[in-house]
Amino acid sequence: MHTFFLAPTSAGVGLTSVSMGLVRAFDNVGLRVHFFKPIGQLHISDRGPERSTHVIQQHMGLNPPTPISLSEVEDLLGDNQKDKLLDRIIELFDQSAKDADVVVIEGLVPTRSAPYVTHLNREIAKAIGAEVILVASCNESTLEETANRLEIAAENFGGIGNNKLLGYILNKVPNADYKKICPGKPIELRKLAAFNRKEFAPIGAVPWDEALSSPRTKDIAELLDTKIIYEGDITSRRVTSKVLCARTAANMSHHLKPGKLIITPGDRDDVILASSMAASNGVPLAGLMLTNGIEPDPRIFELCKKAIHESGLPVLLTGLDSFNTAAALTQMNTEVPLDDYDRMEQVMNFVADHLNAEWLKERCGTAIETRMSPAAFRYQLTKRANEAKKRVVLPEGNEPRTIQAAAICHDRGIAQCILLGNREEIYQVAANHGVELPETVIIMDPEAVRGRYIQPMVELRKHKGLNAPMAEAQLEDNVVLGTMMLAMDEVDGLVSGAVHTTANTIRPAFQLVKTKPDAKLVSSVFFMLLPDQVLVYGDCAVNPEPTAEDLADIAIQSAESAKVFGIEPRVAMISYSTGSSGSGSEVEKVRKATEIARSKRPHLLIDGPLQYDAAAIESVANKKAPDSPVAGKATVFIFPDLNTGNTTYKAVQRSADVISVGPMLQGLNKPVNDLSRGALVDDIVFTIALTAIQAEQVQREAAARKAESN
Repeated sequence: MHTFFLAPTSAGVGLTSVSMGLVRAFDNVGLRVHFFKPIGQLHISDRGPERSTHVIQQHMGLNPPTPISLSEVEDLLGDNQKDKLLDRIIELFDQSAKDADVVVIEGLVPTRSAPYVTHLNREIAKAIGAEVILVASCNESTLEETANRLEIAAENFGGIGNNKLLGYILNKVPNADYKKICPGKPIELRKLAAFNRKEFAPIGAVPWDEALSSPRTKDIAELLDTKIIYEGDITSRRVTSKVLCARTAANMSHHLKPGKLIITPGDRDDVILASSMAASNGVPLAGLMLTNGIEPDPRIFELCKKAIHESGLPVLLTGLDSFNTAAALTQMNTEVPLDDYDRMEQVMNFVADHLNAEWLKERCGTAIETRMSPAAFRYQLTKRANEAKKRVVLPEGNEPRTIQAAAICHDRGIAQCILLGNREEIYQVAANHGVELPETVIIMDPEAVRGRYIQPMVELRKHKGLNAPMAEAQLEDNVVLGTMMLAMDEVDGLVSGAVHTTANTIRPAFQLVKTKPDAKLVSSVFFMLLPDQVLVYGDCAVNPEPTAEDLADIAIQSAESAKVFGIEPRVAMISYSTGSSGSGSEVEKVRKATEIARSKRPHLLIDGPLQYDAAAIESVANKKAPDSPVAGKATVFIFPDLNTGNTTYKAVQRSADVISVGPMLQGLNKPVNDLSRGALVDDIVFTIALTAIQAEQVQREAAARKAESN
């Protein structure tokens, strides 16, 4: 087991963000990482619980022990009981480290009221035997000054060259300095000049990103204790910048952009009207802050009411004047509030992405046991899609979430996206939602290209009596058009469903793309992102009443899909009975399917029939199926019919608040994947990534078949 102690060089380095990011980075490379905060140190604005421990519980599904309070620590040190304190810390550490490959320990931040913590950090790291990583901030100093601070801090831990002092992570690095430290991608960090001849490794460099400091409109309201005239989307909108309006509406209209907080006296009817019009045109302003305690004229507000309500524009009222309102906001604490889960998730991922993953792998080796956490699953999706470099068509090209997802996919290199729709309309929707579409995103107008797919479609469906007029009519549907692009190898995959039903998305695939040569049927899987691992459920979307032979094929397809996405397949064939304890036609079908699958794939870990609890929970498995190689640790769950599968996946998804990715179709010649109509932008991004990886696998299989035939 490896233990890393993060020690800050000073206050304000963003220690919590770096600690959380390091935990996420270890998780991303497949290690069982645990977290330990020995001593709680509340921020002046916090009322509890301890920030880092709370965040880890919420975002990583871990349950580290409650830290010792700072007041208790001071009592023990004041009574000269340092050894007793260290004994308690070791006891808590042992609880944290159980079954871990890696433990990340977050140290204390030195402050004026607690100057002793630098010495205490050294004592804790030494008692645990942890390797030390220093954390420094570059936002208010040059790189040379930062290096000096690191060298001074290093002396507290035995100095540079001590084998327990590994290196450093730089946080809040200005862009100009970041280019010197990390000149290109993938991340290859250069040492600070002062350490070129010293064994002191750069482990991470995290650039400053203003967007990650953007508070919610809700946070602004709480800071100023405002009256909320209209709540709207107060909890989800973010303030990227503030505009103090002293000019007329015409002269400030160019400031009415996404993320802007408009600050204006409550009697400025023209600004209120202009903001409402912008909101009704689809511009997601962060909010409208009315000052001087002046509520808007009821006649004006009645005119704006519909636009405000339909757009979700938050409207707030403060007793401060405009100048003092703006001044108060500049002094706002930029730490992530404990309940701002979206922003903390972004911060964790951002920090993790700027740590040296190769260093982490070399230092810690590989995981003891293969497993796939939700965070690691998402990370691997993005990484492998980036390497695959595939083209994915998005038939719902004018849908706002789809447009945002396409932009993100191009920024991250996940896939080259092709949006089907009118160019002007797509760009207008993008502008209304504050999305800047990269030039690499391809926009294809169906009206301009539909004609060239008519004859190829007739050829594909002539055995079904399809003629040119019928094909032309069907190609009016962009999903059909996108599927034809896929059938003709112009794209590598298709993602749809944000506004279409599952049937609308997959029916054209059955007709035009068709099944693989070795596939007897098309089935589906969902990737269920539980708090501590990812499970595969099949089939929950396609086959209503599979036979035993069908069920065996679904099990084999699902196991192969799990393996493709880094999940070690241990397949449980689900039934209402475990082993030989029950009988009936449905149980016999599952038993027979298990036997067929075993005969086709002798090396596959598969068992059934198993009840769900016996498959998923080790304590139940020990009683019901003690000799099963799968029970209690199944990763792939195969349900006996669509009714059971769909009901179970929905129940788990909704009751446990679990994210599910899918359904991903299996058995098609080329990948077509469906979305939930309530999908978030991130859901679409990950489905596109999944499709790109699937396309890579499909092409490898096709190449292997071709080589075999030659």
